[in-house]
Amino acid sequence: MSQVVESERPIPARTLFGHPIGLANLFGVELWERFSFYGMLTILGYYLYYSATDGGLGLEQSTGVGIVGAYGGLVYLSTVLGGWIADRLLGMERTVFYGGVVVMAGHIALAVLPGLIGVGVGLVLVALGSGALKANASSLLGTLYPKDDARIDGGFTLFYLGINIGAFTGPLLTGLLQTHLGFHYGFAAAAIGMALGLTQYVVFRRNLGNAGREVPNPLPRSTIWPAVGVALGVAVVVVVVFVTGLVTLETLPEATTVVIAVASLGYFAVMLTSAKVAPIERSRVRAFIPLFLANAVFWSLFQQIFTVLAVYSDERMNWSVFGWTAPASWIGSVEPVWIITLSPLFALLWTKLGNRAPSTPRKFALGVIGMGLSFLLFVPLAGFDDKSVPALAVLVIMAGFAISELLLSPIGLAVTTQLAPEAFRAQMMALYFFSVGIGTSMSGVLARFYAPEHEVAYFGITGAVAISVGLIVAALGPWISRYMAGVH
Repeated sequence: MSQVVESERPIPARTLFGHPIGLANLFGVELWERFSFYGMLTILGYYLYYSATDGGLGLEQSTGVGIVGAYGGLVYLSTVLGGWIADRLLGMERTVFYGGVVVMAGHIALAVLPGLIGVGVGLVLVALGSGALKANASSLLGTLYPKDDARIDGGFTLFYLGINIGAFTGPLLTGLLQTHLGFHYGFAAAAIGMALGLTQYVVFRRNLGNAGREVPNPLPRSTIWPAVGVALGVAVVVVVVFVTGLVTLETLPEATTVVIAVASLGYFAVMLTSAKVAPIERSRVRAFIPLFLANAVFWSLFQQIFTVLAVYSDERMNWSVFGWTAPASWIGSVEPVWIITLSPLFALLWTKLGNRAPSTPRKFALGVIGMGLSFLLFVPLAGFDDKSVPALAVLVIMAGFAISELLLSPIGLAVTTQLAPEAFRAQMMALYFFSVGIGTSMSGVLARFYAPEHEVAYFGITGAVAISVGLIVAALGPWISRYMAGVH
């Protein structure tokens, strides 16, 4: 009886800065989840390839950064499981909560379990939990706005501000703890951060009203055990491919990229052929395809903050500040500084422009082009020797990363909720994160081609490719807008 009463509770009419009050709760939980995620991720590569005397596990550097990229891809791959659980078992709101619990357990495992055992257990749990929380928090926010509400881009940009406050503060704290006390203290701080996020989510849960409580496509009881069997089968296959050597730590980034790409094709096929998808919804799914590809290219460059640029920060940058040397892992906090500064301006801009703002395809094109131009700015820095690249120069370049991200990422989150078929709302968001996953795992693949002596070619070629993709998306803009069928 209590469940019936709760599900009928209306979404609160109160607003915060003109936005639904539920935005504040989702802002907070995503902030702490990103605090824990990026706080852990920025020191993970160093933990994998630093020598044992420096507190690390002593893997090859190329293997370590490859694992970081592959792991990031697997996080986004797991969003499909989180989306499926929300759509068929728990609803989005409950899936966000339980996802946070699993994330916290993963960080605890990294903090207390030794060696590769702790890495394996911890990363699997964090990947599964983050996949559940991340896709559904974004989808849940989308349900707070009507489909034609011009405030949605501004709301997602504010939501993105929360993400980046967490992304900024997490690496600062874990980097200091890692350099002064050790890696496991950094991982423990990530666990505490997620615990704080869960606490505030529970306290202010009522602000979401009935949003995300409904299970849109409930799983029939007769199919529950077959679904469990499929999950166990997948787990067995994963174990077998590692035990037999079909996939190794060295080839994990490539394998992850292929798996996510194949899964993405399957998801597009399901949505485009499902009887539950109306013709106008099918048109919008088709419009999503070029945006999906552009997004993957963007993130294959951007996520190199945690692969190529992590190595670049450690080996090429001068982090000396008034005689004190900052941790190299603080590279993960540089770009969020710009996001925090610029997010309110972009939110105000999109809210002020409303439907007069540039179309989504144009924003995507500008974001990808901007990312390519930012990579080209690393080319002139190739002339600096060893650890002499000024941190200030990289800080300026990261402003380009931030502007590009604000043109593309929060807009991508918002438009995905608007293009999603009703029967696949959460899973459409998981598909969006598949594109991020492909880009993230590709950042690990591309990292193998980076070397200080090849910086001009590396940054020049990757930047030029991104610019070319952005120009193609711009040319396809009118076609994409037409198939979006009324979504701006």
